[in-house]
Amino acid sequence: MGLFTRTKKIAGWMAISFHEDGIYAAFVKRLPAAAPEVGLVAFYPAGRVEASEPLEKLCKELHADRYSCSTLLAPGEYQILSVDAPNVPPAELKTAIRWRLKDLLDYHIDDAMIDVLDIPPEKNAPARNHSMHAVAARNQLIEQRVALFGQAKIPLSVIDIPEMAQRNISALLEPEGRGVALLSFDSEGGLLTVTCSGELYLSRRIDVKLPHLMQSNADERNACYDRVALELQRSLDHLDRQYHFIALSKLVLSPLGESSFDLQEYLAANLYMPVEALNLETVLDITKVPELKSLETQQRYFLTLGAALRHEEKVL
Repeated sequence: MGLFTRTKKIAGWMAISFHEDGIYAAFVKRLPAAAPEVGLVAFYPAGRVEASEPLEKLCKELHADRYSCSTLLAPGEYQILSVDAPNVPPAELKTAIRWRLKDLLDYHIDDAMIDVLDIPPEKNAPARNHSMHAVAARNQLIEQRVALFGQAKIPLSVIDIPEMAQRNISALLEPEGRGVALLSFDSEGGLLTVTCSGELYLSRRIDVKLPHLMQSNADERNACYDRVALELQRSLDHLDRQYHFIALSKLVLSPLGESSFDLQEYLAANLYMPVEALNLETVLDITKVPELKSLETQQRYFLTLGAALRHEEKVL
């Protein structure tokens, strides 16, 4: 199974993700000429290691076998690297990428599962210096994840990554012809993505966790804000050098509960672009899941909802 294996079953996706406190599930159905509809969200307390029993419970209670299902890797379970696109026929692309990654991984390339995502170059520009995202994960980890879902009798179609889940939400926020930077935080840290025309151009991890942004000590909290602003400025400067043809319209801050407003105000005062706080109600139909009106609940399910917004990737 590749990281982005393509399997069709029913309209919409159920995404199932593992976090420190348990297992999160969300089902989203994309509709023509309407906001994507969230059909359900659910949470099952569990540890990362002992997840088989709650996963089986999830399958029974949510009838997961009726859905096309995906899961998300955690940040430490994969690497995403930007590489120059090799000048080879499509059939030889992954082999060529494997060769380029062999000295960049901390384990043998034969033990890695590799997938590739294109980064579209500037329109009407020469194809030189064309880049791609290469995603690598250990075969053993992928096999264990597939076996875990198999044991729970959940038909796992896709193993995805948080960057692509966040890309799916960012694509809903883009003004025509312009890009969007989206910044989210959870218990594992911050994630910045930049998208344009629904394509992921840049992603950066920021070593500031959600609890750091919520601490009561104002000096320590502001020090975290400083770190976030500095990392953002560095990343956006890199974007401007590498992808000068992308006109960023704004930075959007994911739902963070009460922390959203202070951080939004701070970043707006320290960056050169508009900074908006996201409420998922503006881009998703949450009529069937009124609990998502809470910004705290939106934060908990943010990447799981993004994964459930998945649409078929281009074959490379």
